[in-house]
Amino acid sequence: MKAIDIVAGIWTPEAIAHRPGWQDEFFAGKMKSKASMQGISLEDMLAQMDAAGIEQAFLFAPKAGRKGLPGSFHLPYEVVARAVEKYPARFRGLAGIDPYEGMNGVRALEDAVKNMGFIGAHLYPHWFDLPPDHAKYYPFYAKCCELGVPIQMQVGQSMVYAKEQPMRSVGRPILLDGIACDFPELRLIGIHVGIPWTEEMIAMAWKHANVYIGSDAHSPKYWPPAFVNYINSYGQDKVLFGTDFPVLGFGRTMDEVRALGLRPEPLRKFLRDNALRVYGLGG
Repeated sequence: MKAIDIVAGIWTPEAIAHRPGWQDEFFAGKMKSKASMQGISLEDMLAQMDAAGIEQAFLFAPKAGRKGLPGSFHLPYEVVARAVEKYPARFRGLAGIDPYEGMNGVRALEDAVKNMGFIGAHLYPHWFDLPPDHAKYYPFYAKCCELGVPIQMQVGQSMVYAKEQPMRSVGRPILLDGIACDFPELRLIGIHVGIPWTEEMIAMAWKHANVYIGSDAHSPKYWPPAFVNYINSYGQDKVLFGTDFPVLGFGRTMDEVRALGLRPEPLRKFLRDNALRVYGLGG
């Protein structure tokens, strides 16, 4: 069974060149990533995916903070679009959001979906020190509804990425409650498991038909038992597989998922079917 990774960073030398330099200390140091901090080619990334049994990866073009602030950066959508154009059967694009861009950002999101083939939006609330239910995000949520695409956003604890700009953890999963009420047709994916508020994230996914959980960024062998049970039982239609590469390697993550002992049907839904359904990609 081939998996779909809904949260993957593009890690080519070109993509890394847009970053402000804190990635070595954060990814290789804090997160113990095994990926080369000089970057890898798309072909090397695909080889790692093939070895792990991952058929597709959704590459996000992050907008990490407001341009010009210490540690912040925006990865141009075009970097991801070129990767998708080169390997359309293996990669899909997700458009990062900066709420301070206002309608210019909304129009850029629309262009990315309509003209660049992107299939959804991606958001880091902590980089903007704005909780996800802040009014500044609402035009973007409305545009996602209009375009019929999901939005994934980090919930749970954030880290210190650039020491010159420490960030508060503004993305409590419970804050998705109001968004889901205001936008019942918006497919919301709370990524990063919601740790340390995983049960809060499960409650939101259980309450709302349009709220889902992304399993990325935290090693499966350390997932809270309640989360594993949720995937394997009443939440089998609500959780989507991801790595947040290069935070987690493809092979290690898949090995640890297989070691969880999930039943065949929930495992298939988790690794593949839910992603196809939530992102409207067909069978």
